[in-house]
Amino acid sequence: MTQQTWDELGTPLPGPEFRAASDAIVANIEQVIEGKTATVRLALAVLLAEGHLLIEDVPGVGKTKLAKALARSIDCSVRRIQFTPDLLPSDVTGVSVYNQENHDFEFKPGAVFANLVVGDEINRASPKTQSALLECMEERQVTVDGTTYELQTPFMVIATQNPIEMEGTYPLPEAQRDRFTARIAMGYPDGAAELAMLDAHGAHDPLQGLRPVSDAATVRRLIATVRDVHAAEAVKQYAVDLVTATREAPDLRLGASPRAALQLLRTARAVAALESRDYVLPDDLQALAVPVLAHRIIPTADAQLARRTTDAIVADIVHRLPLPHDRGRNPYDTRPQSSDGRGDYRRM
Repeated sequence: MTQQTWDELGTPLPGPEFRAASDAIVANIEQVIEGKTATVRLALAVLLAEGHLLIEDVPGVGKTKLAKALARSIDCSVRRIQFTPDLLPSDVTGVSVYNQENHDFEFKPGAVFANLVVGDEINRASPKTQSALLECMEERQVTVDGTTYELQTPFMVIATQNPIEMEGTYPLPEAQRDRFTARIAMGYPDGAAELAMLDAHGAHDPLQGLRPVSDAATVRRLIATVRDVHAAEAVKQYAVDLVTATREAPDLRLGASPRAALQLLRTARAVAALESRDYVLPDDLQALAVPVLAHRIIPTADAQLARRTTDAIVADIVHRLPLPHDRGRNPYDTRPQSSDGRGDYRRM
């Protein structure tokens, strides 16, 4: 992944300004998505962690609505791709076209040349077309006919998909799934939220009246703030322990990659910032383990026969993985132990 300098990202925002900007984005999205505050905040955390989001669930629960609401809440370039079986890789990345006037080829950018790319029903396109996103999602660049084109910052792919058991879909390749920072499921709303949805969406679509409450420059400063969130060495070690445990789990034939550990920590930094903290807690890693790790791992045949889901396997790993203790002291405490026994994870 190309690394932007601080000048390109902008200066970090002070705490109150960060909270005001992030809360405004969440509140704006919740005008469209009722009763899903945790899901909305996780989607924003993935954006601020410079990652990509996969929204997977059955039809009709608001996957595309969430993706569009997040995109419209930020005043930046947005492109939407409707993935279909006849979609070509060049439709995604772009193509060189011969210009008869100049007697030369000129590049016509594809849909990925935007700050936010909404890929609707990504698993309805062929694996060849899905793979067109591999380079841009990881390296923030596109290579066409031997020429590399950089993508602007921020850059985020928000993809939706129906479960692979649905007809007319293709399962995402492992390399593609590993490039998504987190996978979330919308789930059905509770009764009160569904009733509020009938009132809000019955006469008109609130998405049509949604106005931006932030812009690309502000998002870049939010990202710079998240990068500055402190993670103690012991917290980093715990992230590595979680990922290593997936590689050793008897129910898995493929564990999480090193990229998973990196994105787990980045997303934990974003979550900590959204909770007005400038340091990461082990609780942040535990809460994010399922959405960040579960879609990257592959269960064994026996686990599949036992109908064990990857979500359940990761949750079990989090539950069983002990936090090591040394002489009764919390190893995640980076400062002298407080009188109440709680660890302190802030900068020393």
